[in-house]
Amino acid sequence: MPILDDLDRKLLSALREDGRASVAFLARTLGVARATISSRLERLVSSGTVVGFTVRVRDELDPLTIHAIAFIEVEGRTTNHVIRQLRGMPEISALHTTNGGWDLVAELRTETLSDFDRTLGEIRAIEGIVNSETSLLLSSVLR
Repeated sequence: MPILDDLDRKLLSALREDGRASVAFLARTLGVARATISSRLERLVSSGTVVGFTVRVRDELDPLTIHAIAFIEVEGRTTNHVIRQLRGMPEISALHTTNGGWDLVAELRTETLSDFDRTLGEIRAIEGIVNSETSLLLSSVLR
């Protein structure tokens, strides 16, 4: 991974706000030439720093209406096995390792409460998971 300088960080921040912003707009906003933005984008993508571009949907219009955070405790040295199992679940939109009382934090999205219940059951059935705690996200006040 390349070392990010101030311009890289500003470019990534602008793309987080609008991943569809044109090179010309980004260049004007950041006060550099279009060629500079193009070469930076190419380098960030080819190095794997930027792994893709996505769309953000307004929460109340999102078809996946059930959003939750699951805190997961893993037994002993089974973390890699558990991560492999969780990565295969389409309901998990993000997975993080962490410190403290929990080993993993998973962001869940499902269409219905019955899908949510089934997903929790699948997570809890994974060999190596010894404890979990899940909280539904009711509204987003800052993103």
